[in-house]
This record gives sequence, structure tokens and C-alpha cells, in this order.
Amino acid sequence: MADVKALAENLVGLTVKEVQELAEFLKSEYGIEPAAAAVVVSADGGGGAAAAEEKTSFNVILKSGGANKLAVVKVVKELTGLGLKEAKDLVDGAPKPVKEGVDKATAEDLKVKLTEAGAEVEIA
Repeated sequence: MADVKALAENLVGLTVKEVQELAEFLKSEYGIEPAAAAVVVSADGGGGAAAAEEKTSFNVILKSGGANKLAVVKVVKELTGLGLKEAKDLVDGAPKPVKEGVDKATAEDLKVKLTEAGAEVEIA
């Protein structure tokens, strides 16, 4: 366990340049491709740490029902499992979230379906 702690302390102390070099080494030597800067920590004399995390949870927000609201209501009903009245209320009350906390692929898929129906959609 002490070895793991020492390794963790060494990783936290790496500069951004050292993290990039480590990523290149892991890729060339072991075929491991780390997520691009999933977490980057810079050691600048204890002054502070900069961390960048990749977003994994997305909200699909209906900004507008568009000109063809009926088609959008049908798609919202299908995607959410809401009843017809609830789906219509959601579309009429835009901007509102259609789905929350979904992965990126699902969010993109929902956006495509809603946009094809004529809606204006945003992923946040």
C-alpha cells in the first residue's frame, strides 16, 4: 500500500509537460492511450492546482419547438415516455430539459432526432 501512496504522490507532483511526456510514453511503450488530460495537475510550488475533467453527464434541452410543433411533440413523447398532453406541455414550455444526466452518445442521438423533427435543441 505504501508503494501505491508513493506513486500517487509522484503523479500529483507532475507538471503539465511531464504529464504529456508520461502519456506519450504509455502510448508508445504499452499501447495505453490515456484520456486526453482527463485530470491534469500542475505543481507550481504549492500555489495551486489546475484540474480539467472531461464531462460525462449531459442534459438535452429543448430550446424551441420550431415551426412543426406537432412532429416535435410526437418525438418528445416517444423519447421520454410522457403522455401526449405532458409532451405537448413540455414543447410549449420550452426552453425545458427533455432528458437529464445522459451520456454524450445518447445526448447526440436525442439532439439529432429532435432537430430532424424541427426543434431547436441544445446539449449542456
